[in-house]
Amino acid sequence: MTEQLSSPDETTVPDSAESLETKALPALPDGVGRIVLAATPIGNVGDASSRLIELLQTADIVAAEDTRRLHRLVQSLGITVSGRVISYHEHNEAAKTEELLDHVRAGKTIIMVSDAGMPAVSDPGFRLVEGAVAAGLFVTAFPGPSAVLTALALSGLPTDRFCFEGFLPRKAGERSSRLADLGNERRTMVFFEAPHRLEPMLRALHERFGSDRRIAVCRELTKTYEEVIRGTVRELLEWAENNEVRGEIAVVVAGAPEQAPGTPEDHVAAVNELIAKGVRLKEAVAAVAEDARVSKRELYSAVLAAR
Repeated sequence: MTEQLSSPDETTVPDSAESLETKALPALPDGVGRIVLAATPIGNVGDASSRLIELLQTADIVAAEDTRRLHRLVQSLGITVSGRVISYHEHNEAAKTEELLDHVRAGKTIIMVSDAGMPAVSDPGFRLVEGAVAAGLFVTAFPGPSAVLTALALSGLPTDRFCFEGFLPRKAGERSSRLADLGNERRTMVFFEAPHRLEPMLRALHERFGSDRRIAVCRELTKTYEEVIRGTVRELLEWAENNEVRGEIAVVVAGAPEQAPGTPEDHVAAVNELIAKGVRLKEAVAAVAEDARVSKRELYSAVLAAR
């Protein structure tokens, strides 16, 4: 079993603003390498953190999802990358991961940046973190801009519980199937979508979630033409049908409304369906009772009484 390397002061936990630090990186023994996942602006270059700027200038290696985007970012920031730049994206992750891990083993500092936002969240980076953790190498992150959290915060929908679903499948059948799986999801859901696929997505939401589910379409977040359109699925589908939608888009969808639990007798058929699939009676009752929020004992009795 491997353990994550820690800084010498790991037992000291900041409990106030007075404890905040200004160092760019946690302290490590000499010669120990590291990987830093660094969030980049999602639209407004002014959101680049001072730690991101410092490390872009000093890291031994910059692993970038798109080297052209990286070049535009550093130009906008007015800085120069002194280290080696390596292209690292979804099409070469498998081949490049071990190479990057070898650099860390050799004591190098690698900063991983995606096109926008936090690497590894709907972006390249997960394989690198997975490999580093398995090898016991040090990984840290420079937090920053996030399209997911920005859209969620601006949506006007509940933020206490949410889930991120990324991009829905492009094919209509697969997209419908995914939404069917989410039909009873009570948490607020955040999706990404391309502008030319927004209308089909909203139509699929209309078919699966109904016309009155509340949603928010967030486009061009942090940019000059930022826009957040809030309303029901029906209202936003009509908006998409009558407007040319452009820019990067996040769609926030309210969770399914709470359903009344009903009586145990209402759920006998669901138990019998599981039994027909080979599930034992007690296990089927337990599964249905938990999902339907009814008493297991009363549901068990109702199933026996119906036989």
